[in-house]
Amino acid sequence: MIKKTFLCLLCLCLVLSGCGDGSAPASSSGEAALSSAVPEPESGSQASAVSGMESSPDVSGVYEYRGDGKEQYVIPEFSRRGEDGALLNPGIFRDSLGGEFPDMPENPRTVSLYGSYAEAWLLAGGELAGVTKDALEERDLGLPAGIPVVGTVKEPNAEAIIALEPELVLLNPDIAGQMDIRDVLENAGISCACFRVDTFADYSSMMFQFWGLTGREDLYKQNVEDVGEEIQAAKMTAALSSNLPSVLLMRAFSTGIKAKTDDELAGSILKDLNARNIADDHPSMLEDLSLEEIIGADPDFIFVTTMGNEEKALQYLDSLIEKNPAWQELTAVKEGRYIVLPKDLFHYKPNNRWGESYEYLGKILYPALFEGEWQRKAADEGQGQQETAAASAADAS
Repeated sequence: MIKKTFLCLLCLCLVLSGCGDGSAPASSSGEAALSSAVPEPESGSQASAVSGMESSPDVSGVYEYRGDGKEQYVIPEFSRRGEDGALLNPGIFRDSLGGEFPDMPENPRTVSLYGSYAEAWLLAGGELAGVTKDALEERDLGLPAGIPVVGTVKEPNAEAIIALEPELVLLNPDIAGQMDIRDVLENAGISCACFRVDTFADYSSMMFQFWGLTGREDLYKQNVEDVGEEIQAAKMTAALSSNLPSVLLMRAFSTGIKAKTDDELAGSILKDLNARNIADDHPSMLEDLSLEEIIGADPDFIFVTTMGNEEKALQYLDSLIEKNPAWQELTAVKEGRYIVLPKDLFHYKPNNRWGESYEYLGKILYPALFEGEWQRKAADEGQGQQETAAASAADAS
């Protein structure tokens, strides 16, 4: 089982650290400074605790300041369960920007303006009254055939949203078209919650807020905590390597390419897995992707994510490479370590598949370690299933 594997890895890492020279790789979780703790809400301020949930203590969060200057409201994972192991009530429903919604009812009538948030809301046990077009085209969410579509992710229709009479609308604050209609919706008496999800920690924090409205602790464990254990196992497996691979992460468009660091989904995972992004050593790459600097750094791996039309983006990238034969001399290209990452795991938010995203990159960066780790995990799970079957057979007899 994954827990058993994780504990074994933890013990092994402790033994190895005790035998080494005391040095350790820099923290790979991308921690940002935490400050200005949000005070606990006043007694009785959560008007709508889901039936059966503990109404106290409410969990107090903090504001996290990111390297890009953006501010996030988060509730640390370690404070989400009480001493008895029970999942705590998050208290007043809050979004990533710290917006508070003290009168939010349980299981509110919800419209999502972002496909990944629509999926996350469903994974938390909620239901949807309306979605944007991307929720139908980019994800198989099993939505009813006649579910109302309220425009596109970049151009949502305020009038169509208001007509559905939602109690909650989920927005992405980084999409201008959504923020442009926020005031219109709020003036119509609709609560607009903005969530920014770039990392698993962001997803986990958002899902904790959703749990406060749906009360589905079983789904929170399945779709958040169990996934978190997979990620921890992946990070511990990567930590066993004495070699830290160098990488170049690029995002390709139909008209250009850009180097990316840990401000992007794949970049944050690469950092967690102790890969060294050459753009961190050459910040100028983020503004102007210089072939000379890439050749000088000669990264072990080159990863590509695409934005928009994937076919056109890759055509542009291929034409660029063909025009510059020096690309073919890069070690990563010559040795087959030039890799286009799948959109479902590295462009769209992976939600409850975040562990798969870590596993995918882990197997590429550290094949010997990860093949062994995930084979052991599968074997443990298979053995557990056999033991369960044997026990059931014995009971039947």
